Amino acid sequence: MNIVRRIRIFFSLDMKTMLLFTEAFFYLGWARILKSMPFSKVAPTLGIYMDETTLDYDASNRVILRNISEAIHIMSRYTFWESKCLVRAIAGIKMLERRQIESTLYLGTAKDEKGKMIAHAWLRSGPFYITGAEEMERFTVVGKFASKTSKKNFEGEYHA
Repeated sequence: MNIVRRIRIFFSLDMKTMLLFTEAFFYLGWARILKSMPFSKVAPTLGIYMDETTLDYDASNRVILRNISEAIHIMSRYTFWESKCLVRAIAGIKMLERRQIESTLYLGTAKDEKGKMIAHAWLRSGPFYITGAEEMERFTVVGKFASKTSKKNFEGEYHA
């Protein structure tokens, strides 16, 4: 598919979808920049280390979660840079944070067929996997980061 056809298809989408795809493209680029930095500098921006968010979810977020997952999956195929599991997961965190939706990023390791160590990252929000679910079963979790939102309680106080 040539670039002119891709651009024509993009502009034939409804405005809401175009904006979501543009946001996904932007955050995939931002995540790729973060991936090139030392992980010790990036880790604090990912959430609370070795903590998880709840499996509960707001039913009204289900469509949002699906749309974000699809946008990241689709747009990661069209980036000019590598947009694999960690880049996708970080982009997902940032897109969910914008909408004040909690998520947990998981980092896992395993050995491939040749015995070489490999890594994978995936993102969960509530009971739904936003990125990386297709391979997560093969990996042992070695790190996780909970991105929690601040919510106002009935007395107007903020709680994490």
